[in-house]
Amino acid sequence: MDRPDTGVVDAGHGLRIGYYAQEHETLDVSRTVLQNMVSASPNLTETEARKVLGSFLFTGDDVHKPAGVLSGGEKTRLALATIVVSGANVLLLDEPTNNLDPASRAEILDALAHYEGAVVLVSHDPGAVESLNPERVLIMPDGVEDHWSREYQELIELA
Repeated sequence: MDRPDTGVVDAGHGLRIGYYAQEHETLDVSRTVLQNMVSASPNLTETEARKVLGSFLFTGDDVHKPAGVLSGGEKTRLALATIVVSGANVLLLDEPTNNLDPASRAEILDALAHYEGAVVLVSHDPGAVESLNPERVLIMPDGVEDHWSREYQELIELA
């Protein structure tokens, strides 16, 4: 885990963070789609990896493409798939719906809505926030924390 710029991170027992970077820095562009998946979870069999990749709309020979040739939306789907298999119990997601076509966006948001761990979402996408039904909100840059309400949905729509 990176060190914070300010403050202190007090990681509880068993904390496993999965980070989705908006610019896909977590992907190894020299590896294939399948190799990225296996490196995210070394105990994953190829069959298991292909099953997960299929749910993120990678089928057939798509798994042998180098990550470097993928479109922005495909990189987004791959990065999120690697987080799913990583065993993370807290997801830090920086604008995960950017670059996604409507079908991919719906699939990703459905998967996130059913995720059993904690999700920290950074987003300007009001539909994405609404679909995740958040409990709390942290308004930046001041770091004001509050219970989620419809008023915050309106702020996102204005951003």
